Amino acid sequence: MTSITYEKRRGELETYFDRTAAGAWARLTSDAPVSGVRATVRRGRDEMRNTLLSYLPADLTGKRVLDAGCGTGALAFEAAKRGAEVIAIDLSATLVDLARTRTPSDLNGGSVTFMSGDMLSPDLGAFDHIVAMDSIIHYAGADMVRVLDGFAARARASVIFTVAPQTPMLQLLWIAGKLFPKSDRSPAIEPIRPTDLWARLSRAALAQHFDNGRTHRVTTSFYKSQAMELVRR
Repeated sequence: MTSITYEKRRGELETYFDRTAAGAWARLTSDAPVSGVRATVRRGRDEMRNTLLSYLPADLTGKRVLDAGCGTGALAFEAAKRGAEVIAIDLSATLVDLARTRTPSDLNGGSVTFMSGDMLSPDLGAFDHIVAMDSIIHYAGADMVRVLDGFAARARASVIFTVAPQTPMLQLLWIAGKLFPKSDRSPAIEPIRPTDLWARLSRAALAQHFDNGRTHRVTTSFYKSQAMELVRR
């Protein structure tokens, strides 16, 4: 069951990524020239995507993968090229439409089905692996746990995700962002200490069936993200 805070935040994110930031996001995820700041973000995201992909089996033939918060589809395409049947979902219909136009002509036997909507929808069914890159970072800790519990209930092998690791600098930027008028803000990320999240997850329903897996932090000048993994016993 989703919470009121999850639903409220989901609506804010849909509005932001589908309207305000769609153009900037399309440019960031392309090969087009970008500013120095965005170049470091692009580099960090590329490294993180490769990290998450390294947590998936090299051969995904016959496996079903959910790309939760797929954006413009880069991770989904790479998983499909390993043979996976990928369901790629994002709140932003605009970004999903763009992702469809970027679909490679050859996915090496795999497939990608794009859709816009809620990544926790039960209609999506079960998956072997669920990947959520930078898509739960906008939710408060309690809702992160609810989302991960929801994913775990539908994952046969693993749940792979990222969080914004709480560091002094990131916390300072988070506080500074609160000083801007609401109309000028992007949806804030919610920094959390990975050790604190592991502790929360140890008390969640998923702890009955999942163990903590690998973790890795990616840091560039303007991008900080922590890869985390839950593995079914």
